[in-house]
Amino acid sequence: MEFGTLERRIHIDASPDVVFEVISRPEHIEEWWADEASLGEPAPGVVGELVWGDREHVATMTVVDADPPRRFSFRWVAPEGEPAAPGNSLLVTFELSPSRGGTLLLLTETGFREKGWEIAVLEEQYRDHENGWDAFLPRLASYAGGLVPR
Repeated sequence: MEFGTLERRIHIDASPDVVFEVISRPEHIEEWWADEASLGEPAPGVVGELVWGDREHVATMTVVDADPPRRFSFRWVAPEGEPAAPGNSLLVTFELSPSRGGTLLLLTETGFREKGWEIAVLEEQYRDHENGWDAFLPRLASYAGGLVPR
């Protein structure tokens, strides 16, 4: 396995406008992903924080691109105390496109090899993120779909 780019596709029964809000606003992120989220206006350079558990895991995220309702991307998993940049962090990109009355979401996460981790750490981190997205993306779809009046 290459452990370079993680990619997932999922159909969501909600418009790209709704899905963009769900992936970029803290009040929605807390419903499907992190236990706590803080993030200002989703715009390039804005820094936020994701928290799981009782602050057992805290991640800083830096918005790279926000093009509603088509794309939202951020960097995270940078070394503590360092700003997220290519080579020291992972890049998560959500691409949204209208599909079958809803949205096709394409998630890509890159930068695993560029972090310079030893192979065992690289494999562990890749699998951890793979398992995480496999658990959280269905929650995102269910939550976003539930926001649409029936």
